[in-house]
Amino acid sequence: MAITRIGNPAIADQRGVNFRNIIINGGMDIAQRGTSATGLGNGDSGYHTCDRWSFNENGSPTYEFTMSQDTDVPTGQGFAKSLKMDCTTADAAFAAADALRIQHRIEGQNVQYLKKGTVNAESLTLSFWVKSNKTGTYTIEIYDNDNSRQNGKTYTIDTANTWEKKTITFAGDTTGAFDNDNGLSLLIGFYLGAGSDWTSGTFNNDGNWEADSKADRVSSSQVNLADSTSNEWYITGVQLEAGQVASDFEFLPFDVNLARCQRYYFLKADHSTGAENIGVGLMYNSSDFRTVVNFPVSMRTRASLEVATASGAYQHRRNGGFNNLNDFFADGNISLTSITLINQSQAGGVAGQAGYLFTNSSGAFLAFDAEL
Repeated sequence: MAITRIGNPAIADQRGVNFRNIIINGGMDIAQRGTSATGLGNGDSGYHTCDRWSFNENGSPTYEFTMSQDTDVPTGQGFAKSLKMDCTTADAAFAAADALRIQHRIEGQNVQYLKKGTVNAESLTLSFWVKSNKTGTYTIEIYDNDNSRQNGKTYTIDTANTWEKKTITFAGDTTGAFDNDNGLSLLIGFYLGAGSDWTSGTFNNDGNWEADSKADRVSSSQVNLADSTSNEWYITGVQLEAGQVASDFEFLPFDVNLARCQRYYFLKADHSTGAENIGVGLMYNSSDFRTVVNFPVSMRTRASLEVATASGAYQHRRNGGFNNLNDFFADGNISLTSITLINQSQAGGVAGQAGYLFTNSSGAFLAFDAEL
């Protein structure tokens, strides 16, 4: 039975009513790493606050930004959170090689239905809400990482400090198919500033794909959000979908949204609000403690371990006693669904003794990273 798209009944939804939005966490509701990261600048590319949204830069910029999850949202639209960029150290003019964008990264196997690289390639429509005191022209780019192809268009913030909804359509691309795997294929970039290496070419602004040319990727009219410490930029309600018409934002249940984010990053424990249980483990021998952590969803790839390194950050209680542990390392048996953690430095006891493990001090946390 065919299912049509809610809000646009004339357009058949290729993925059913649910999950038409290619973007994960477009409403900025999930922020496992924390709600604020300060002093972001030269060398700080990566994920810091809202899940699946990275601070991405090139060159050696001198600006600094605070990136945060915020509660300033469009009135009456159903959103609770936004992503905020706040300039805290100004950079009046980007150097030639410098560029700053907020980026979303997508697996190839999630976009096969776009039929990219065929005569039936689908158009893409991007819609979002944005707000800034800095009016003017901004650049959005979608980028094919598998075939080094780019497609850019601009949008304009017309009125300062006012939420505005933007809708942009990109043509389908008959050249270059996305790889059908769990690697990075499609990137969405919201530029906040760029130097002449990025703006000195011909920016077509027509929504059509072309071979990668760095000088053509950003409009020469792109504003510099870093030119004043008064500048702020907010975004929420980001939706990318097949077709040439934007549908209403697809609100997913919080638990579903969280599970989708946990495929890429899973915060198991965080002592910020007090001790948190990690799990049950045992003494493999008199100086070797081990515990298995099961992931709530299958990770995108074998995850890397993120762990606090501090005296007594964790505690293993067993047989009426305990050991304070500083950190862990992962053994070689890492799978997409579980990992074994080992401490051979502070552990002690009798082989076979069981016990439980929990965070023990401020700053202790345990997380697993499988990001693109």
